[in-house]
Amino acid sequence: MTSNRAPAPPDVTPLVPKGLRVAAALSWRFLMIIGALYVIIYVLGYFAHVVIPMAIALLLAALMAPGVGKLVQWRVPRALATAIVMVAGLAVVGGVLTFVITEFSNGLPELQSQVNESLNTIEDWLVTGPLHLRADQIQTFIGNAIDAIKANQSAITSGAITTAATIGEVLTGLLLTLFILIFLLFDGAAMWRFVMRGVPAPVRTRVDVAGRRGFSSLVSYVRATAAVAVFDAVGIGVGLAIIGVPLAIPLAALVFLTAFIPIIGALIAGTVAVLVALVANGFIAALIVLAVVVGVMQIESHVLQPWLLGRAVKLHPLAVVLAIAVGLIAAGIAGALLSVPLLAVLNAGIRSLVSEEGDVDPEEVPVLEDEGSVPGVEEEPEPESSRP
Repeated sequence: MTSNRAPAPPDVTPLVPKGLRVAAALSWRFLMIIGALYVIIYVLGYFAHVVIPMAIALLLAALMAPGVGKLVQWRVPRALATAIVMVAGLAVVGGVLTFVITEFSNGLPELQSQVNESLNTIEDWLVTGPLHLRADQIQTFIGNAIDAIKANQSAITSGAITTAATIGEVLTGLLLTLFILIFLLFDGAAMWRFVMRGVPAPVRTRVDVAGRRGFSSLVSYVRATAAVAVFDAVGIGVGLAIIGVPLAIPLAALVFLTAFIPIIGALIAGTVAVLVALVANGFIAALIVLAVVVGVMQIESHVLQPWLLGRAVKLHPLAVVLAIAVGLIAAGIAGALLSVPLLAVLNAGIRSLVSEEGDVDPEEVPVLEDEGSVPGVEEEPEPESSRP
């Protein structure tokens, strides 16, 4: 009895070169990974107004958690310890901002007079210098600039409205950040244990240890970054005060705040300091300020960054620079701020997952060490073998 089934096609796999088969297999897997990453990044970008406050709250929790843990060790109730640390943190931030705003307000009249003198000097140089411009040409240029501003008044107005809307979004994000931060400090351990229940039991211990080590790396990163920011602020602030640049202390505070964006933050604040010195003290003073900023940046990049951040997060400086560049392109200032700590957490977590060690010191992760509980969820006893 003959079968009507068509014969199977010949296997042509052996005819394809092995290198081409391997390249094809790697290519489609690579495309699948890129597609998954694109979906994740798109979802994170779509919910950016929630994701960014959560990330900033986690950074602040890494900064404040050791204080809460220390107060808890001193027999202070966790709720009271969280309230004390939050109030102290808000008082420090509010005091710094109030001081900076007050100093700027007090120094603006002097700066304005110095700017006027500098503008008059520049105008005299344009008339009597090598350009030999006439006064009417300068006035014509200023008039054209004013006319251009009037012609684009609608665009400027719409930009101001957009800025006002952005300020509203920022204030909303700050409130959400504070709300998340309170619960991370008060109930972070219970939240983490609740998340761990969704991880399959055979790998739960390793994922738990990896997460704890990732947060420990984040704590080390925040501490090291704060130390670098203090050094940048003190170094540049002392240099500005010696040179006699107005608003030296507020500019130093600006350096401290922007230094939390690694590498480029202090550079941006230093550029502002150089511009202030240029318009207020002249070209020579601006060159001296530039030398001070470059010197501080050299010490930061060649000594402090490798020593403090390198030891804290175990990242190569090239990885830090590339992470900042990618974060800046993908999400602007927020991306530049969050890219390095994200890379540090991933680096510590992945190292822990691929290592053979299974233990972690609970003292390294103070926000995860308390024995709280998730409201409405009964605690399940953990086996002795699964406790890190």
